[in-house]
Amino acid sequence: MKAPEKTEDIAVALFGELFMADQLARNRISKVLPKGMELSHFSVLNHLARVNDERTPAQLARAFHVTRGAMTNTLGRLEWAGHIHIRPDWDDARRKFVAISPSGRAARDAAVQAVAPLIAEVVQALGADRVRAVLPVLREMRTRLEGE
Repeated sequence: MKAPEKTEDIAVALFGELFMADQLARNRISKVLPKGMELSHFSVLNHLARVNDERTPAQLARAFHVTRGAMTNTLGRLEWAGHIHIRPDWDDARRKFVAISPSGRAARDAAVQAVAPLIAEVVQALGADRVRAVLPVLREMRTRLEGE
């Protein structure tokens, strides 16, 4: 008779699988992104395209759970490439606002076109119903971890 698994053992196995899947997915996606685009660039452009509004660098840093310095570096590269516009806050000169540019939207769309077949292939192999069934659990796990 098999001994019942401890909650800690299940947790270690779950997070081990999540970390490995994350690493493998990032690696595969990075390889198909348009030349010169990094995963962090795609993530920020995708976020700005989805919210379709300006964000401050601090808001973006919080959204991606990175330091302000790391976000400033990413934004600097995106601005240099012409993918975002950064403007001062007219009411508070210490603050800035970031918006996606038409060039950034085009770069994001090209990246989505490159990535979509890769991730669709994984969903198809696993089965859409199985993926759909696990999404609520992953979403709740994310929201719990964000709240901590």
